[in-house]
Amino acid sequence: MNIPIPSILEIGEGVVWRMDDIVRTYRFSKAVMLFDDFTYRTYEQDMKQAISSVPVHTVCLPPQLDIVDIMKKAFELPHCDVMIAMGGGAVIDCGKYMAFLRQVPFISIPTSASNDGFASTNCSLLINGKKTTVPAKVPFGILADLNIIQQAPERFILAGIGDLMSNITALYDWEFEQNHGVSRVNAFAAMISKKAVNSFIRTPMQNIKHPIFLKELISSLTMGGISTVISGNSAPISGSEHLISHALDKMSSAPQMHGIQVGIATYIMAHVQQHRAERITKVFARTGFFDYVKTLHLSKDEYRQAIDIAPTIKPNRYTYIHDEQYRKRAIRLLDEDHILKEIFT
Repeated sequence: MNIPIPSILEIGEGVVWRMDDIVRTYRFSKAVMLFDDFTYRTYEQDMKQAISSVPVHTVCLPPQLDIVDIMKKAFELPHCDVMIAMGGGAVIDCGKYMAFLRQVPFISIPTSASNDGFASTNCSLLINGKKTTVPAKVPFGILADLNIIQQAPERFILAGIGDLMSNITALYDWEFEQNHGVSRVNAFAAMISKKAVNSFIRTPMQNIKHPIFLKELISSLTMGGISTVISGNSAPISGSEHLISHALDKMSSAPQMHGIQVGIATYIMAHVQQHRAERITKVFARTGFFDYVKTLHLSKDEYRQAIDIAPTIKPNRYTYIHDEQYRKRAIRLLDEDHILKEIFT
């Protein structure tokens, strides 16, 4: 088996300013660099100066691009032999997909740690106005600059925590599928995903903006992304909790960040599975995840509907949420669990 992994992985303070060394090391001759509105205003000039050895064509991507617009934009860009995206999850996913279409290496520079998309093979793109998972390729390089990521609002870090903790419920769903003859667990991919979340859980959590905490979170999210390359699917990091979040994306009047929705659904499904729910509760309490989501005034009715329709998101899978008895247990929890009572209106 030939497993592609990133050739470049830099996680640390100031690593983004090493881009010129990287460009020279890998003998790139022309780059296209994509930004969202914030990163274009904040970093575009500095990044052009930092990459001085080759021509760099910079682009500010508008928000809410549909996949058709992304495909059109990809082939309007000038010739390049490397594509770089700097920003949040949306511009990273757009860049990853454009590089996939153009068949050039992609370098991911996340400015927040809100999910594992900066390291995974998949993209979350708008198709007919709804977020949909689309396959691409694993990034050629990942540069996570802790000085930049520290500046992101805390809710982005909390979203990353929610996304990472879902490895626990996703892996249990994967075993559930194997036990029912629907899927086969790739032991190595499962090991990587499990090691990622277990390593994070042991990290001191007094300050979620501390460089040690952020480095562990980003490293663990990266390992989760790589586990999907090994397995050839998203099962090591995405199970019933992600199906609930995807359902919310389709029907909620005000969808929240991916990792926030996934984190809440992870808490629900851990109790449904009766597997490591206490550990997940402690992490969410210590990091302030629960305190934040209690301020969002989320709709219990929407989560009830999302649980009901979650199996239709991926009918070919068979997670706990696909089984009616466990769906009913999840819905009961919305009314019975004392923390969920404080979260939902």
